[in-house]
Amino acid sequence: MRRKSTLKSISMKKTFLYSLILILQAMSTVACFSQDVNNIRLKDYRPVSIYKIPETEVKKAKYPVIDMHSHDYPKTDAGVKEWIKTMDEAGISKTIILTYATGATFDSAIARYAPFKDRFQVWCGFDYTGYDKPGWQTNAVAELVRCYKKGARGVGELGDKGLGESYSKPVKGWGLHIDDPRMKPLLQKCAELHMPVSIHVAEDAWMYEKSDSTNDGLMNAAQWKVDMSKQGILNHDQLIATLEHAVKENPKTIFIACHLANCCSDLNRLAKLFDSYPNLFADMAARYGELAPIPRFVNSFVTKYANRIVYGTDIGMAYEMYKTTFRILETADEHFYEQDLFNYHWPLYGLSLPDDVLKKVYYENAERLLNTQAAN
Repeated sequence: MRRKSTLKSISMKKTFLYSLILILQAMSTVACFSQDVNNIRLKDYRPVSIYKIPETEVKKAKYPVIDMHSHDYPKTDAGVKEWIKTMDEAGISKTIILTYATGATFDSAIARYAPFKDRFQVWCGFDYTGYDKPGWQTNAVAELVRCYKKGARGVGELGDKGLGESYSKPVKGWGLHIDDPRMKPLLQKCAELHMPVSIHVAEDAWMYEKSDSTNDGLMNAAQWKVDMSKQGILNHDQLIATLEHAVKENPKTIFIACHLANCCSDLNRLAKLFDSYPNLFADMAARYGELAPIPRFVNSFVTKYANRIVYGTDIGMAYEMYKTTFRILETADEHFYEQDLFNYHWPLYGLSLPDDVLKKVYYENAERLLNTQAAN
Protein backbone atom coordinates (compact mmCIF):
# COMPACT_ATOMS: atom_id res chain seq x y z
CA MET A 1 0.00 0.00 0.00
CA ARG A 2 2.84 2.31 0.88
CA ARG A 3 4.60 1.47 -2.42
CA LYS A 4 1.46 2.27 -4.46
CA SER A 5 1.18 5.59 -2.66
CA THR A 6 4.83 6.36 -3.43
CA LEU A 7 4.40 5.43 -7.11
CA LYS A 8 1.29 7.59 -7.28
CA SER A 9 3.24 10.50 -5.76
CA ILE A 10 6.05 10.06 -8.29
CA SER A 11 3.50 9.91 -11.13
CA MET A 12 1.89 13.14 -9.94
CA LYS A 13 5.28 14.87 -9.76
CA LYS A 14 6.10 13.72 -13.30
CA THR A 15 2.76 15.02 -14.53
CA PHE A 16 3.38 18.35 -12.81
CA LEU A 17 6.88 18.66 -14.30
CA TYR A 18 5.61 17.74 -17.76
CA SER A 19 2.86 20.35 -17.48
CA LEU A 20 5.39 22.94 -16.34
CA ILE A 21 7.60 22.17 -19.33
CA LEU A 22 4.63 22.61 -21.68
CA ILE A 23 3.80 25.95 -20.06
CA LEU A 24 7.39 27.17 -20.37
CA GLN A 25 7.51 26.06 -24.01
CA ALA A 26 4.29 27.95 -24.68
CA MET A 27 5.70 31.06 -23.01
CA SER A 28 8.85 30.71 -25.09
CA THR A 29 6.75 30.44 -28.24
CA VAL A 30 4.87 33.62 -27.32
CA ALA A 31 8.16 35.39 -26.65
CA CYS A 32 9.46 34.27 -30.03
CA PHE A 33 6.34 35.63 -31.74
CA SER A 34 6.75 38.96 -29.89
CA GLN A 35 10.30 39.17 -31.24
CA ASP A 36 9.25 38.56 -34.82
CA VAL A 37 11.38 40.88 -36.92
CA ASN A 38 8.29 42.35 -38.51
CA ASN A 39 6.97 43.40 -35.10
CA ILE A 40 10.09 44.91 -33.52
CA ARG A 41 9.80 48.65 -33.00
CA LEU A 42 12.87 50.88 -33.25
CA LYS A 43 12.30 52.25 -29.74
CA ASP A 44 12.53 48.67 -28.44
CA TYR A 45 15.69 47.87 -30.41
CA ARG A 46 18.38 46.95 -27.89
CA PRO A 47 21.18 45.18 -29.76
CA VAL A 48 24.03 43.54 -27.89
CA SER A 49 27.37 43.64 -29.65
CA ILE A 50 28.38 40.24 -31.00
CA TYR A 51 32.02 41.19 -31.54
CA LYS A 52 34.68 39.70 -29.30
CA ILE A 53 36.83 42.81 -29.08
CA PRO A 54 38.50 44.82 -26.30
CA GLU A 55 36.21 46.60 -23.86
CA THR A 56 37.84 49.27 -21.72
CA GLU A 57 36.46 50.34 -18.37
CA VAL A 58 37.72 53.83 -17.57
CA LYS A 59 37.03 54.18 -13.87
CA LYS A 60 38.60 57.62 -13.59
CA ALA A 61 39.53 60.29 -16.10
CA LYS A 62 43.15 60.15 -17.21
CA TYR A 63 43.66 63.78 -16.16
CA PRO A 64 41.78 66.13 -13.80
CA VAL A 65 38.55 67.36 -15.37
CA ILE A 66 36.68 70.66 -15.20
CA ASP A 67 33.05 70.13 -16.20
CA MET A 68 32.05 73.36 -17.92
CA HIS A 69 28.39 72.45 -18.41
CA SER A 70 26.28 71.12 -15.58
CA HIS A 71 23.24 72.30 -13.65
CA ASP A 72 21.81 72.67 -10.15
CA TYR A 73 20.73 69.05 -9.73
CA PRO A 74 20.99 68.44 -5.95
CA LYS A 75 18.62 70.45 -3.79
CA THR A 76 20.19 69.82 -0.38
CA ASP A 77 23.62 70.08 1.22
CA ALA A 78 23.65 66.30 1.55
CA GLY A 79 23.00 65.99 -2.18
CA VAL A 80 25.89 68.32 -2.97
CA LYS A 81 28.22 66.32 -0.71
CA GLU A 82 27.19 63.07 -2.37
CA TRP A 83 27.90 64.64 -5.76
CA ILE A 84 31.37 65.63 -4.58
CA LYS A 85 32.07 62.00 -3.66
CA THR A 86 31.09 60.96 -7.17
CA MET A 87 33.25 63.72 -8.65
CA ASP A 88 36.21 62.50 -6.59
CA GLU A 89 35.68 58.93 -7.79
CA ALA A 90 35.44 60.02 -11.44
CA GLY A 91 38.24 62.60 -11.34
CA ILE A 92 36.14 65.76 -11.72
CA SER A 93 38.04 68.57 -10.00
CA LYS A 94 35.47 71.34 -10.54
CA THR A 95 31.94 71.67 -11.92
CA ILE A 96 30.37 74.80 -13.41
CA ILE A 97 26.73 75.16 -12.35
CA LEU A 98 24.70 76.89 -15.07
CA THR A 99 21.66 78.12 -13.16
CA TYR A 100 19.92 80.16 -15.90
CA ALA A 101 18.80 82.29 -12.97
CA THR A 102 18.79 85.79 -11.50
CA GLY A 103 17.19 87.16 -8.36
CA ALA A 104 16.25 84.93 -5.44
CA THR A 105 16.67 81.69 -7.41
CA PHE A 106 20.27 82.56 -8.22
CA ASP A 107 20.92 83.66 -4.64
CA SER A 108 19.69 80.33 -3.26
CA ALA A 109 22.01 78.42 -5.59
CA ILE A 110 24.97 80.58 -4.58
CA ALA A 111 24.21 79.91 -0.92
CA ARG A 112 23.95 76.14 -1.44
CA TYR A 113 27.34 75.85 -3.14
CA ALA A 114 29.14 78.50 -1.05
CA PRO A 115 30.71 75.94 1.33
CA PHE A 116 32.23 74.15 -1.67
CA LYS A 117 33.75 77.02 -3.66
CA ASP A 118 36.82 74.97 -4.53
CA ARG A 119 34.65 72.36 -6.30
CA PHE A 120 31.87 74.43 -7.88
CA GLN A 121 31.41 77.73 -9.65
CA VAL A 122 27.92 79.15 -10.08
CA TRP A 123 26.88 81.17 -13.17
CA CYS A 124 23.79 83.34 -13.53
CA GLY A 125 21.29 84.13 -16.26
CA PHE A 126 20.06 87.42 -17.72
CA ASP A 127 17.13 89.33 -16.25
CA TYR A 128 14.67 90.08 -19.07
CA THR A 129 12.10 91.82 -16.87
CA GLY A 130 10.33 94.53 -18.89
CA TYR A 131 12.29 93.73 -22.05
CA ASP A 132 9.33 94.87 -24.14
CA LYS A 133 9.79 98.39 -22.76
CA PRO A 134 12.55 100.91 -23.52
CA GLY A 135 15.44 101.10 -21.07
CA TRP A 136 15.00 97.65 -19.54
CA GLN A 137 18.71 96.98 -20.06
CA THR A 138 19.63 99.40 -17.23
CA ASN A 139 18.03 97.15 -14.63
CA ALA A 140 19.26 94.02 -16.42
CA VAL A 141 22.86 95.20 -16.32
CA ALA A 142 22.47 96.18 -12.66
CA GLU A 143 21.20 92.68 -11.85
CA LEU A 144 24.11 91.16 -13.77
CA VAL A 145 26.55 93.22 -11.69
CA ARG A 146 24.74 92.25 -8.50
CA CYS A 147 25.00 88.56 -9.41
CA TYR A 148 28.69 89.05 -10.18
CA LYS A 149 29.25 90.55 -6.75
CA LYS A 150 27.41 87.59 -5.22
CA GLY A 151 29.83 85.21 -6.94
CA ALA A 152 28.69 84.61 -10.55
CA ARG A 153 31.69 84.38 -12.88
CA GLY A 154 29.85 83.60 -16.06
CA VAL A 155 26.41 83.70 -17.68
CA GLY A 156 24.46 80.68 -18.76
CA GLU A 157 23.04 78.68 -19.98
CA LEU A 158 21.29 81.07 -22.37
CA GLY A 159 19.04 79.20 -24.76
CA ASP A 160 17.29 79.90 -28.06
CA LYS A 161 15.58 77.09 -29.98
CA GLY A 162 14.02 79.44 -32.48
CA LEU A 163 11.59 81.67 -30.61
CA GLY A 164 14.05 83.70 -28.57
CA GLU A 165 15.94 83.54 -25.29
CA SER A 166 13.75 81.11 -23.39
CA TYR A 167 16.07 79.64 -20.74
CA SER A 168 16.64 82.46 -18.25
CA LYS A 169 14.63 82.60 -15.01
CA PRO A 170 12.32 84.00 -13.83
CA VAL A 171 11.51 85.97 -17.02
CA LYS A 172 12.05 84.56 -20.50
CA GLY A 173 13.09 86.74 -23.42
CA TRP A 174 10.69 85.51 -26.09
CA GLY A 175 11.48 87.13 -29.43
CA LEU A 176 14.96 88.21 -28.31
CA HIS A 177 17.80 86.49 -30.14
CA ILE A 178 21.41 86.73 -29.03
CA ASP A 179 22.30 89.13 -31.86
CA ASP A 180 19.39 91.50 -31.15
CA PRO A 181 20.78 95.05 -30.70
CA ARG A 182 18.93 95.21 -27.39
CA MET A 183 21.27 92.52 -26.04
CA LYS A 184 24.38 94.59 -26.71
CA PRO A 185 24.62 96.33 -23.28
CA LEU A 186 24.47 92.99 -21.49
CA LEU A 187 27.07 91.36 -23.68
CA GLN A 188 29.37 94.36 -23.35
CA LYS A 189 29.07 94.23 -19.57
CA CYS A 190 30.00 90.53 -19.68
CA ALA A 191 33.18 91.52 -21.53
CA GLU A 192 33.98 94.18 -18.90
CA LEU A 193 33.48 91.69 -16.07
CA HIS A 194 35.28 88.87 -17.90
CA MET A 195 32.17 86.71 -17.68
CA PRO A 196 31.96 84.09 -20.48
CA VAL A 197 28.52 83.58 -22.00
CA SER A 198 27.43 79.94 -22.31
CA ILE A 199 24.74 79.78 -24.98
CA HIS A 200 22.62 77.06 -26.54
CA VAL A 201 21.33 77.81 -30.04
CA ALA A 202 19.17 75.51 -32.17
CA GLU A 203 19.09 71.72 -31.91
CA ASP A 204 20.95 69.12 -33.93
CA ALA A 205 19.94 68.57 -37.53
CA TRP A 206 17.95 65.38 -36.87
CA MET A 207 15.35 67.38 -34.94
CA TYR A 208 14.51 69.43 -38.03
CA GLU A 209 14.09 66.52 -40.43
CA LYS A 210 10.97 64.44 -40.97
CA SER A 211 10.43 61.84 -38.27
CA ASP A 212 10.21 58.98 -40.72
CA SER A 213 12.17 55.90 -41.79
CA THR A 214 14.86 58.03 -43.45
CA ASN A 215 15.80 59.93 -40.27
CA ASP A 216 19.18 58.68 -39.03
CA GLY A 217 18.53 59.63 -35.40
CA LEU A 218 14.84 58.84 -35.42
CA MET A 219 13.89 58.27 -31.78
CA ASN A 220 15.60 61.41 -30.50
CA ALA A 221 14.50 63.25 -33.63
CA ALA A 222 10.89 62.43 -32.80
CA GLN A 223 11.19 63.21 -29.10
CA TRP A 224 12.97 66.54 -29.58
CA LYS A 225 11.48 67.51 -32.94
CA VAL A 226 11.39 71.27 -33.51
CA ASP A 227 7.96 72.50 -34.55
CA MET A 228 8.77 74.80 -37.45
CA SER A 229 5.11 75.70 -37.91
CA LYS A 230 5.25 78.20 -35.05
CA GLN A 231 5.02 81.81 -36.13
CA GLY A 232 8.35 83.63 -36.24
CA ILE A 233 10.48 80.60 -35.41
CA LEU A 234 14.03 80.53 -36.79
CA ASN A 235 15.45 77.40 -38.35
CA HIS A 236 18.78 75.75 -37.57
CA ASP A 237 20.93 77.79 -39.96
CA GLN A 238 19.28 81.05 -38.99
CA LEU A 239 20.02 80.38 -35.32
CA ILE A 240 23.66 79.56 -36.03
CA ALA A 241 23.76 82.88 -37.90
CA THR A 242 22.50 84.74 -34.81
CA LEU A 243 25.35 83.23 -32.82
CA GLU A 244 27.88 84.24 -35.45
CA HIS A 245 26.54 87.82 -35.57
CA ALA A 246 26.75 88.16 -31.79
CA VAL A 247 30.27 86.71 -31.63
CA LYS A 248 31.40 88.98 -34.46
CA GLU A 249 29.81 92.14 -33.03
CA ASN A 250 31.16 91.53 -29.52
CA PRO A 251 34.81 90.54 -30.04
CA LYS A 252 35.77 91.19 -26.41
CA THR A 253 33.08 88.88 -25.05
CA ILE A 254 33.89 85.19 -24.67
CA PHE A 255 31.15 82.89 -25.96
CA ILE A 256 30.93 79.17 -25.23
CA ALA A 257 28.63 77.47 -27.73
CA CYS A 258 26.89 74.65 -25.88
CA HIS A 259 26.78 71.21 -27.50
CA LEU A 260 29.31 72.20 -30.20
CA ALA A 261 26.77 74.77 -31.42
CA ASN A 262 24.51 71.83 -32.35
CA CYS A 263 26.60 71.33 -35.46
CA CYS A 264 27.47 67.68 -34.76
CA SER A 265 26.22 66.56 -38.17
CA ASP A 266 28.28 69.27 -39.87
CA LEU A 267 31.31 70.14 -37.78
CA ASN A 268 32.73 72.02 -40.76
CA ARG A 269 30.22 74.76 -39.95
CA LEU A 270 31.65 75.12 -36.47
CA ALA A 271 35.19 74.94 -37.87
CA LYS A 272 34.51 78.03 -39.98
CA LEU A 273 33.32 79.89 -36.89
CA PHE A 274 36.43 78.86 -34.96
CA ASP A 275 38.62 80.00 -37.85
CA SER A 276 36.93 83.40 -37.95
CA TYR A 277 36.38 84.29 -34.29
CA PRO A 278 39.00 83.77 -31.57
CA ASN A 279 36.45 84.67 -28.86
CA LEU A 280 34.36 81.58 -29.57
CA PHE A 281 34.70 78.31 -27.63
CA ALA A 282 32.40 75.27 -27.53
CA ASP A 283 31.54 72.55 -25.03
CA MET A 284 30.93 68.89 -25.83
CA ALA A 285 28.13 68.49 -23.30
CA ALA A 286 25.42 65.92 -24.04
CA ARG A 287 26.70 65.28 -27.55
CA TYR A 288 28.91 62.22 -27.01
CA GLY A 289 26.29 60.00 -28.61
CA GLU A 290 26.31 62.21 -31.70
CA LEU A 291 30.11 62.29 -31.98
CA ALA A 292 31.02 58.66 -31.24
CA PRO A 293 29.60 57.17 -34.49
CA ILE A 294 32.22 59.08 -36.56
CA PRO A 295 35.39 58.71 -34.46
CA ARG A 296 38.09 59.37 -37.05
CA PHE A 297 36.54 62.60 -38.31
CA VAL A 298 35.82 63.83 -34.79
CA ASN A 299 39.33 62.93 -33.65
CA SER A 300 40.72 65.07 -36.46
CA PHE A 301 38.34 67.94 -35.70
CA VAL A 302 38.93 67.99 -31.94
CA THR A 303 42.68 67.69 -32.43
CA LYS A 304 42.73 70.63 -34.84
CA TYR A 305 40.61 72.83 -32.57
CA ALA A 306 41.86 71.46 -29.26
CA ASN A 307 42.41 74.98 -27.90
CA ARG A 308 38.75 75.88 -28.33
CA ILE A 309 36.82 72.90 -26.96
CA VAL A 310 35.94 72.21 -23.32
CA TYR A 311 34.51 69.19 -21.55
CA GLY A 312 30.91 69.26 -20.30
CA THR A 313 28.24 66.76 -19.31
CA ASP A 314 24.67 68.18 -19.00
CA ILE A 315 23.31 64.68 -18.30
CA GLY A 316 23.13 64.47 -14.54
CA MET A 317 25.70 63.48 -11.94
CA ALA A 318 25.86 59.67 -12.05
CA TYR A 319 29.23 57.95 -11.86
CA GLU A 320 28.45 55.66 -14.82
CA MET A 321 27.64 58.70 -16.96
CA TYR A 322 31.08 60.20 -16.33
CA LYS A 323 32.75 56.84 -17.08
CA THR A 324 30.97 56.60 -20.43
CA THR A 325 32.17 60.04 -21.51
CA PHE A 326 35.74 59.13 -20.57
CA ARG A 327 35.51 55.86 -22.50
CA ILE A 328 34.40 57.73 -25.61
CA LEU A 329 37.09 60.39 -25.33
CA GLU A 330 40.04 58.28 -24.21
CA THR A 331 39.76 54.79 -25.69
CA ALA A 332 39.77 53.16 -29.12
CA ASP A 333 36.91 50.82 -28.18
CA GLU A 334 34.64 49.87 -31.06
CA HIS A 335 31.01 49.00 -31.63
CA PHE A 336 29.45 49.45 -28.20
CA TYR A 337 26.01 50.70 -27.24
CA GLU A 338 24.73 53.20 -24.67
CA GLN A 339 21.06 53.52 -25.58
CA ASP A 340 19.87 54.12 -22.04
CA LEU A 341 22.11 57.16 -21.75
CA PHE A 342 21.88 58.62 -25.28
CA ASN A 343 18.73 57.01 -26.78
CA TYR A 344 20.30 56.41 -30.20
CA HIS A 345 20.08 53.02 -31.90
CA TRP A 346 23.54 53.24 -33.46
CA PRO A 347 26.82 51.81 -32.10
CA LEU A 348 29.50 54.05 -30.62
CA TYR A 349 33.27 54.18 -31.04
CA GLY A 350 36.02 55.65 -28.91
CA LEU A 351 37.67 58.82 -30.21
CA SER A 352 41.10 57.84 -28.87
CA LEU A 353 42.16 61.46 -28.37
CA PRO A 354 45.90 61.97 -27.80
CA ASP A 355 47.10 62.99 -24.36
CA ASP A 356 47.91 66.60 -25.25
CA VAL A 357 44.40 67.05 -26.64
CA LEU A 358 42.78 65.37 -23.64
CA LYS A 359 44.57 67.73 -21.28
CA LYS A 360 43.29 70.77 -23.18
CA VAL A 361 39.71 69.50 -23.39
CA TYR A 362 39.62 68.18 -19.83
CA TYR A 363 41.07 71.16 -17.97
CA GLU A 364 43.61 73.43 -19.67
CA ASN A 365 41.14 75.42 -21.79
CA ALA A 366 38.74 75.73 -18.87
CA GLU A 367 41.55 76.93 -16.61
CA ARG A 368 42.40 79.64 -19.15
CA LEU A 369 38.79 80.85 -19.09
CA LEU A 370 38.48 80.68 -15.31
CA ASN A 371 41.87 82.29 -14.70
CA THR A 372 40.87 85.18 -16.96
CA GLN A 373 37.90 85.69 -14.65
CA ALA A 374 40.07 85.51 -11.56
CA ALA A 375 42.45 88.10 -13.01
CA ASN A 376 39.62 90.59 -13.01
